[in-house]
Amino acid sequence: MGNIIIVAILIALVLIALKPAVKHFQGKGSCCGGGTDCSIPSNESSESCGQLKKNRVIDQNSPIMHFSVSGMSCAACSARVEKAVSSVPGVTFVSVNLLTKSMEVQGSVSADAIKKAVKNAGYGARLKKSGTQIESSDSELKKLVLDLLFSIFFLVPLMYVSMSRNKNYWLQPLFAALVIAINRRFFVNGVKGVLHKAANMDTLVALGSGVSFLWSCWALYKKDYMDLYFESSAMILTLITVGKVLESYSKGKTTSALKGLMNLAPKKAFVLIDGKEVEVPVEKVEVGQHFVVRGGMNIPVDGIVVSGCASVDESSLTGESVPVEKSAGCEVSAGTVNLNGFIECKAVRVGKDTTLSEIIAMVENASSSKAPVSRIADKVSGIFVPFVICVSVLTLAVWLLVGQTVPYSLARAISVLVISCPCALGLATPVAIMVGNGVAAKNGILFKTAASLEATGKAQIVALDKTGTITKGKPEVVEIVCSNGITQKELMTLAYNLEKNSVHPLAQAVCEKAIALGFADSVSISDFEEIPGKGVRCIVDGEELWGTSAKDSGLDMAKKGLTPIEFRKGDRLLGILGIADVVRPDSKGAVERLHKLGIKVVMLTGDNSITAQAIANQVGIDSVISEVLPSQKASKIEELKKDGKVCMVGDGINDAPALTVADVGIAIGAGTDIAVDAASVVLIKNSLSDAVEALRLSKATIKNIHQNLFWAFFYNVLCIPLAAGCYVHAFGWALNPMIGAAAMSLSSFFVVMNALRLNFFKKGR
Repeated sequence: MGNIIIVAILIALVLIALKPAVKHFQGKGSCCGGGTDCSIPSNESSESCGQLKKNRVIDQNSPIMHFSVSGMSCAACSARVEKAVSSVPGVTFVSVNLLTKSMEVQGSVSADAIKKAVKNAGYGARLKKSGTQIESSDSELKKLVLDLLFSIFFLVPLMYVSMSRNKNYWLQPLFAALVIAINRRFFVNGVKGVLHKAANMDTLVALGSGVSFLWSCWALYKKDYMDLYFESSAMILTLITVGKVLESYSKGKTTSALKGLMNLAPKKAFVLIDGKEVEVPVEKVEVGQHFVVRGGMNIPVDGIVVSGCASVDESSLTGESVPVEKSAGCEVSAGTVNLNGFIECKAVRVGKDTTLSEIIAMVENASSSKAPVSRIADKVSGIFVPFVICVSVLTLAVWLLVGQTVPYSLARAISVLVISCPCALGLATPVAIMVGNGVAAKNGILFKTAASLEATGKAQIVALDKTGTITKGKPEVVEIVCSNGITQKELMTLAYNLEKNSVHPLAQAVCEKAIALGFADSVSISDFEEIPGKGVRCIVDGEELWGTSAKDSGLDMAKKGLTPIEFRKGDRLLGILGIADVVRPDSKGAVERLHKLGIKVVMLTGDNSITAQAIANQVGIDSVISEVLPSQKASKIEELKKDGKVCMVGDGINDAPALTVADVGIAIGAGTDIAVDAASVVLIKNSLSDAVEALRLSKATIKNIHQNLFWAFFYNVLCIPLAAGCYVHAFGWALNPMIGAAAMSLSSFFVVMNALRLNFFKKGR
């Protein structure tokens, strides 16, 4: 009769615990919080209201605020914080990172309102003065290690007393209480979670350890000395702390790449003031000031070399190990190292505007954002802890109903509580994203968001711009053919005067050739006009002078891979210039590696079809889309998207629309600012091979995330029934709560260590 009453009470508790889960699936517990109505556009109908608030809104009038969040222990915590902040009026974007204990918020809302919402949810928030997401975890690790040492110090005599079964039974609750006091954070955070209707991992640990301790106290009071589990209560806390130490240490390793970037910039700079070298803090360096860098010193800010020469190691930014020679007129970047020599430079970008600072900011933003693949984990995390509590209570009820003793039934229920691991779910995605972005940055590849990191590896078609991407983008005139009695001097002089007003790379090549030949005499021209996709024109001696792409007249040149440019005055052909843009040495190898990845490669260019096909044949490109006007590139990408996910690689202004329209836009680092801004992935080096590495690294990172998620789900699906005793009758398998605690600790550690394997990623394989 007593067991039936206990079971009835337990069923009532289960129904109460299930209430949040029911609300979650009914939509009442969405990330938007209670009473918040989010309108969902038609093109976002597949996404929940909560997901909508996790999409960044580009709004210069509402800057992004960065917060440190305290008190989070698992994915349920981060989901709770996101839900609370999303419900604040005016918030348009929120993202909480469990790994870095940080939060990004955007919208027309005050920091105080955000902090109040987080506090009401049972956590703490602190506004960061800078956007730096990565903070040192050394202090947290030291505290955890101290707690572990003190826990072991009292656990050892407790285990001795419990196993000796001497008459000093009162020593067991004393030692156990000391271990509980040392690890009180689990109970404090767990109780806070319950009070705020947001149970978390600490709630599970506190329940498991607390129930063991309280039952043992009752058994001690009843003088039932065989049913004492004080050592289990203390061992659960100690083993969980072991896991926290390992997890904290390994999580620190995930941010090592970013911390390394942060440490590249020197703290001091030697600026020239009135001809004298003065040491100043690097943040005091102003644009236009001259500074000096000696051999062995880091370059403090971005600048241009004024005098001197040096060999500079740029591997920290580009991943390229070969030093680059710098002399007057060359650009230098903050964080690179002057290996030898002496240079005087003029500062052109300082503070947050330096290349290094922009890279750090980009990597941080990508690391703090969420990949679409994490959505399933986010949804599960919201109901995981209430579900585990329900399973634990049901386990207790079932074993009592089948006639087992209360101690045995409690052992099964406690095992369920302590073996389940919501942390593994919460860490599965962010740790891989953090490591993947760090590895990418070390290799000169910058993913702007976690979504772009995921999408890159899914590309089925890669569209390549020709000039500046497949080729070096530095064309030169290699063949001159005159017509109708025109001399080479006459042709080049007219061509020079026509093209000198254009900024097109081909026009620059014509001018450079004319200057080299000494045919750069001035001629009076008027009505100059540059027509995109058609060429340039002007009026000379009352007649129209045209410079445009040659078709039939330049057929022989085009077959050789040259770009033929014909010049006409009125109806008379003056001549044709054959311009060669040398193919990058790594282009052919890059295309071959793309093919090995099962990716179709397409050239998208404004050049004539014959020249484009000749270049395509050289490097092994599958198909060519030529004679495309800049305004047409975006529509061509849309057509390609009908056949699969498209990745566009380009470097020029005319590539910007296509980079934006593509599923993934990759900009060559030396390209225009507009192209870089439009792209979702930036390659610091002018190397097509790095586009291949971006795809490989994306695939490796997403594979790692899938492994982590599989482990997290597989572990919980397998271990929770094991802990509940589902395999007792079939295989005789039963799980001690202490073993369950050890398994829980190692689960999160396994996820983080698996993510760290990405550090072994090697280029060129």
